[in-house]
Amino acid sequence: MYVDLGTVTQSVGNSPNPVVPRRYRYDWALFSDWCSACDHRALPAHPSVLAEFLDDHPAADGTQRRRVAAINAIHAGAGLAAPGRTETIRQLLSTARADRLARVGERVAQVVPRLPVTGWPGGLFGRRDALLLTLAAAGLSFEEIARLRRTDVTTEHDGLVVRAGEGWARVSSSGANPAAVYRNWVEVLGFLDRYPSTKLLAGRLDKGASLSAFADNARHDDQPLFTPIDRWGHTPYDPTPLTGHSIAALVRAHLAGSAPVHKRPAAWQPTTKSGEDAPVPVVADVELDQGYHERGIAARRNAHTHLEDVTDILDGIEDEADKLLADLLAILDSTERD
Repeated sequence: MYVDLGTVTQSVGNSPNPVVPRRYRYDWALFSDWCSACDHRALPAHPSVLAEFLDDHPAADGTQRRRVAAINAIHAGAGLAAPGRTETIRQLLSTARADRLARVGERVAQVVPRLPVTGWPGGLFGRRDALLLTLAAAGLSFEEIARLRRTDVTTEHDGLVVRAGEGWARVSSSGANPAAVYRNWVEVLGFLDRYPSTKLLAGRLDKGASLSAFADNARHDDQPLFTPIDRWGHTPYDPTPLTGHSIAALVRAHLAGSAPVHKRPAAWQPTTKSGEDAPVPVVADVELDQGYHERGIAARRNAHTHLEDVTDILDGIEDEADKLLADLLAILDSTERD
């Protein structure tokens, strides 16, 4: 479930008498009068206030959309964030959208618990994709998810607080624990922040070792929250965000039950288990020719002798080129005089 916490506050003056275009006057008057009666502020209006207004004034979807458009336009004209551009309001304006997200949430609640959190590389992909599905089921668009940075998500009890577009939203439980899903991915980020080694991470996930100690090591900065992962489990050295198109493809594949199964690449050497001896590499016994050193010195001496006059040859070529250029310029000058 996705619940808006409000738009980001902007340092813009709050005009008590905003300029209201003629086509919005009736709807704005209805809203502002209701706000006065209920002791709410109309400008700027909190998204929860707008949701309450729509609930107190039931009407057809088209009428409600017109009212929200009017309120958004007045806010935009005053340089304020529009309260009607939040996911909660969109769901209130579209029963079909709310029903669709409810169905997606039910499906995600079935898929997420089945995604692996251990094993290589399945555990890596499973942790990332579980969070992608959780945010998508909450109503965030694929592009909003792609734009998320590490500073944009924090935990609150069992839920998440996410900066989405112009506002903040709370993602609460919809069958899976969003905070636990988020922490599983942050543990991976924290491990890679401290030990940027795919091989070490693979060893940890293969053994099913806990990564909880590394969650606090994760940097809380402007790096992308989600990055591409190749078949070897490598992420870009220069953090590149996962695109909205890629996120959409991943989410749809999981919901359709056709997500790829990430098997260990054939060339990947498994990490030895605790207590086992590492395989001893086979070293070929090669006997070197005793005269190779003298032959190398002789070859370098011969090269030095044969190439001794290369500098003089190159200087001569450069002189000839300069002479040809001078002759060409002389010809061009005489042609112009003629």
